[in-house]
Amino acid sequence: MSVFNAYMTLSGAVDATVTRDERMARRTSYRIGGPAALFVAAHSYPALVRTIQVLAAEGVDWVILGKGSNLLVSDKGYDGCVIVLDGEFSRTSLGEDGTLTAGAGALLSKVVNEALKAGLSGLEPCVGIPGTVGGALSMNAGTRREWIGSVVRDVVVLRPGLGLHRYEASEIEWGYRSTSIPGTEIILEATLELAPSSREAIAQDMEERLRRRRESQPLGVPSCGSVFRNPPDRSVGALIESCGLKGAREGGAQVSEEHANFIVNRGGATAEDVIRLIGRAHEAVLAEHGVDLSCEVKLLGFGG
Repeated sequence: MSVFNAYMTLSGAVDATVTRDERMARRTSYRIGGPAALFVAAHSYPALVRTIQVLAAEGVDWVILGKGSNLLVSDKGYDGCVIVLDGEFSRTSLGEDGTLTAGAGALLSKVVNEALKAGLSGLEPCVGIPGTVGGALSMNAGTRREWIGSVVRDVVVLRPGLGLHRYEASEIEWGYRSTSIPGTEIILEATLELAPSSREAIAQDMEERLRRRRESQPLGVPSCGSVFRNPPDRSVGALIESCGLKGAREGGAQVSEEHANFIVNRGGATAEDVIRLIGRAHEAVLAEHGVDLSCEVKLLGFGG
């Protein structure tokens, strides 16, 4: 594997920003993580395709990153290439039929606001959720019962080595925090089917959802959002709290005192601090309640 060769081949040759040893603590909402050996912000489709081709030829592993809002990167970093979709992948456009098409690199908050301004309803469950459209689609962002997949008309992906493919929404299995889109495919854009409504009604719904988030979640400190998926008809936060772990600490990481399904960075937390707290919570809930929690945080650079 030659990261150096890939770097030299791509630098200045593609419509992309290419850097070495990018500190991932700058690229994740946790503010945790060592350096990525190679970092590419692709501004166009040809640049993305060429980047994937070069990485494949050099045997360099790669991963697509949104805003890193659901990611924990190893303290040692990642010895592959982190790719961010930028430039043309951040564009959005409104259709005359109540549709909104958004690139995978567009901020979800921007798309939600565009829908509000246009008087289009359907994205209210996504208000306050950080990250990009691509990340939101890959994890079917929303609540336990309302999610972005319910308003998707189609999704365009890149199948590396094969080309573009368009999925109709009905071809995709949408579940709680999951979709059936293979992880080997790169989500490029989606068209959302929204419903006309009054801006006042949409804004009121969004503000109420934001109020509930502010009251129940630690929004002012670095975190990756919810750590575990809620089991059917159970609250992970309540389960962890019942085990006496609310406020528990490992180094600079702490189980949030506001919501026990959040692990926050109180300053100087390492990835290992977070991993230890995740393990403690998982083991305690399994022992106390017999519930095998499923972690929804994506890990990068940990091996295995």
